Order: sequence, then C-alpha cells, then structure tokens
Amino acid sequence: MRVVVHDYVGHPFQIDLSRELARRGHEVLHLYCSSVATPHGDLARRPTDSASLTITAVELTSTISRERLFARRRLEAEHGRRVVEHLRAFRPDVVLSANAPLESQKRIEGVCRRERIRFVFWVQDLIAEAINRLLRPRLGKAVAPVVWHYRGLEQRLLRDADAVVVIAEDFLPFIPRDAVVIENWAPLDGLELRPKDNDWSRLHGLAETTNVVYAGTLGMKHDPGLLVRFAQECSAMGSVRVVVATEGSAADWLRERAGEFGLTNLLVLPFQPFSALADMLGAADVLLAILDRDAGVFSVPSKVLTHLCVGKPQLLVVPRENLAARVVERAGAGIVVQPGDQEAAAAALRRLLSRPSERRDMGSRGRAYAKSTFAIGPIGDRFESVLRGPIGESHGATQSASL
Repeated sequence: MRVVVHDYVGHPFQIDLSRELARRGHEVLHLYCSSVATPHGDLARRPTDSASLTITAVELTSTISRERLFARRRLEAEHGRRVVEHLRAFRPDVVLSANAPLESQKRIEGVCRRERIRFVFWVQDLIAEAINRLLRPRLGKAVAPVVWHYRGLEQRLLRDADAVVVIAEDFLPFIPRDAVVIENWAPLDGLELRPKDNDWSRLHGLAETTNVVYAGTLGMKHDPGLLVRFAQECSAMGSVRVVVATEGSAADWLRERAGEFGLTNLLVLPFQPFSALADMLGAADVLLAILDRDAGVFSVPSKVLTHLCVGKPQLLVVPRENLAARVVERAGAGIVVQPGDQEAAAAALRRLLSRPSERRDMGSRGRAYAKSTFAIGPIGDRFESVLRGPIGESHGATQSASL
C-alpha cells in the first residue's frame, strides 16, 4: 500500500508506526507540522529506516501560537491546504490522520473523498467536547455557537470517514459510528533506561539533586499553579528541584511566580529535543502529569506512556476515570490524585520523595508494563488491518466540500 500517516503535532508513537509500516514493505509518507510549538518525536531519518519511508515537515508561514486564536485558525487552514498538496503529489491508497485541527481535517478528508483515497480518522482528542468543557465555565452561553459549529463539523467528519480509530473506549459514546479502539503507546526504541548522572543532567546542574520533572505542553487543560505549589513544598527540602520543560505563556507565568516567591528550586526550561528526552527523564526522581478535572474524557496525556518506558515513578494529578490514570494504577507505576486537591497532591509528592525504595519499585513495574504492552509488532498488525479495508468504501460519491 501507499500510506500517508499524518500526525499534525509530530508525536513519538506515530512515527514509530510509520517506521513499522515501512519496514513491512509499504510505501509510507509521514507528514507533520513543524510550525507547532510542541515537543516532537524522533522525526529525522535513521540509518536503519526503510528506504520506503519518507518523513516530511509541513512548514507554515509562521509558528502557530495557542494564544493568538485568529492567526491560529488561519495557519491551521494553511496547514490543511499544504497537506492536500502533498497528498496529490504522493497519490496514496490510504491516509491515516491524527491530531489535526478540524478545519485542516476537513480539507484532508475532502480531497480523499474527491480522489477516492481511503481516509482513516485517528481520534486522539474529542475536540468539540474539549471546547465545550473548557470554555463554557469561562464564557457561559456565549460559547454555544462555537461548540455547535465544531460539534457538527467533528461528527460529520467522523461519519464520513472510511474508518475511525479511537484511543480509549471512553471515546466511543461520542463517536456516531462503529470505531476500532487501539490504545496509544510509547516507542521503547530510544527511551531506554539512562543513569541519573548523564550529559543532560550535568549540563543543567541536576546530576546530584532530587528532581521532580514535568515535560510537555501546558495549556487550558492543565493547572500550572500546581507546579508552583510543588516548588513551594520542596523549597524546604534542600536539594529538591522542580524542573518544568515547556514553552508559551504558562512558562512565562511560572518564571514570574518563581521570581515573585523566590523559588530558586523551580527551573523552567524550553522544550527539549527528542534526542535529550531519555536523559532528561533519566534525571528525574518523580515524573509528573497534570490534567484538568473536566478533561477526563476527551484527552489522554501520552507523556504518561513515555514515562512508563524510562522506569521512573509517576505522580498523576488527573481524573481517576481517565485512561492514563487507569493504566498507571493497573501497572502499579505511581500515585493518582484527583485534580483540584492540591493538598492531597502535595502529600503524595512528599510520600514519593521520602520513599526511594517505593519509587524504584514503581519505576520497575512501569518499565515491565511498557515492555509487555508497547511492542510495535502487534500494534502494527492492528493498524494494518484497519488500513487494508476496501479502498473507497464510503467515498463512492465524488462531491465534497470545497478545498
């Protein structure tokens, strides 16, 4: 097959799938947006990559900012147009598209319908539900037209797709058709265990300190104030550092709070390249994941799966019904605390910091879970089955929305 794997944000596990599909002999074009300010996976060609794998960055006229909503929407539409250009040049049999803004996804699905290319919608987030739950408490009834628009668009795209893959059974009630559940994973290759004393930790003065690490995006579905609370909690513990690798307005806010409260133990770094990820996580004694209480259904933080691979304990401040919470509890790899209870979260952190043997056990169990669950072979089998469905099954009509 000629396959396009389109991953708007460039996550580590999507390129892992592309590498596996190419290894199996498929001609694979992996597309991602290089203009999104977010950590990327290993998107450079490796010497071991199949010759049938092409990795292409879709570069826009400027970087997409989460805060500049109107410019963001314009750039997301531009991204959709540029992906369409790549599809027309590559002429795939099937497109697997994940993480794309709905306006981009509409253009991608539109060209697939017109040119009878099988389209598989890989649902990583329930976007309309996210807008509804995150914005309604802030904007009230004023958000209703926005929710109505995106819910209608999302449902229409899901109905019209040739197949739908969702990452959790929790998503199924929101999907207007049959869907295949394939849980996310993290690539074991490149996330091996690293010693705490490594090049990255020495560079940042963290080789001999106790480190509580948060790495990844911070947005509306997170609570950056909790990281300040953790730094305050740890400020009396001597050599304990709270390390946050992120960018954007939340990073600026954290630096301001660190200066305001004199939190010299709060270190805010920019996003780190994938080549430094294993060393950064290896420098951690506790790894953090945070999710807003209203984001329990529509989002599953993939960083939790990455943390399992590196054999470190986790503190999750996420809704207990979230799949990530269930995975960590199932694996015995950390502690889960409900969002909004900062005192309980601080108590859980104190427990982890005071019990090194418990941390080691949790980390070992997490690594064992990852090794038994994240093997790319069986995952590739499931995706290959979805991708091999009848070409053009639901794209019989050639009419579609204009591109």
